[in-house]
Amino acid sequence: MSSLNVSAVDSEKTAVAAEPQTPYADGFRHNWTKREILAFFDLPLMDLLFQAQTVHREYFDPNRIQLSQLCSIKTGGCPEDCKYCPQSSRYQTDVDAERLMAVEKVLEGARNAKANGATRYCMGAAWRSPKGRDMAAVTDMIKGVKDLGLESCMTLGMLDADQAAALKKAGLDYYNHNVDSSPEYYKEIITTRTYEDRLNTLENVRGAGINVCSGGIVGMGETKEDRAGMLQTLANLPTHPGSVPINMLVQVEGTPLYGEGQMDPFDFIRTIAVARLLMPASYVRLSAGREAMSDEMQAMCFMAGANSIFYGEKLLTTSNPLQNTDLELFARLGITPEGQ
Repeated sequence: MSSLNVSAVDSEKTAVAAEPQTPYADGFRHNWTKREILAFFDLPLMDLLFQAQTVHREYFDPNRIQLSQLCSIKTGGCPEDCKYCPQSSRYQTDVDAERLMAVEKVLEGARNAKANGATRYCMGAAWRSPKGRDMAAVTDMIKGVKDLGLESCMTLGMLDADQAAALKKAGLDYYNHNVDSSPEYYKEIITTRTYEDRLNTLENVRGAGINVCSGGIVGMGETKEDRAGMLQTLANLPTHPGSVPINMLVQVEGTPLYGEGQMDPFDFIRTIAVARLLMPASYVRLSAGREAMSDEMQAMCFMAGANSIFYGEKLLTTSNPLQNTDLELFARLGITPEGQ
């Protein structure tokens, strides 16, 4: 199945009419319309999964999965007002503000992550953007992680071009900066930075030659159209993100989204499948929310094209399935982690 013309199975009931195509140098489309993306969302689920798995097999081994481990190098005290985030200083949660971790403490975690099978170490700081006084420690963390033979990823908030260049010089492989939702729904979730601010950071990251990691959060009360808009933004970037983390909202008491209705699992699976169809060669990562997913739901996500997870017992501030639980699930499914 060509990545330039992903069409539905050959039946009148399920056909998705594609817009006129424009060839791109990288072989992938960057001109998806909202109408096309919504047509994918509206397919019968089995047809959608069939298409997504077919595309997935063109670019990846369907029985391999990439393991990333996440470390909060600076927790809490963030000035932003993201309604989903317990690290915001604006909300009363059980997350306390902490100082930036010592470099050696971060590298100790990286060594443990590697020993447990992770191939990428992701470091996150609850900042609006990094300050100059913090950059030396941050770059030392990157260098140390690289020396261990791990891929490095960081998420530090907004970056200007000079900051991105400094991270690239230190050897950073990936920078995570999620768009979170659609351009239209974003302002319902965050008011302290704009959608354009996020896109500008992604542009600075690309300009520095760092791989982009960017996805979003679903289950925040958004519509299907908003999920389509989020994926449209990502798929129509000049280069598809190397990693696309799809988070299912973890409701934390004290945040404005606490008490939001639970998302239909099939809607989440559809989002994974459509992400795979739009960005065929990107890693699609099951991120936050896996602890609330059944084994069967996760298996359907892998069928839909997810081929990366956050591994380890804790994400930034919320819990995650135990490592042995993940390994047991992989064994039952016949899935092997990358690097093993």
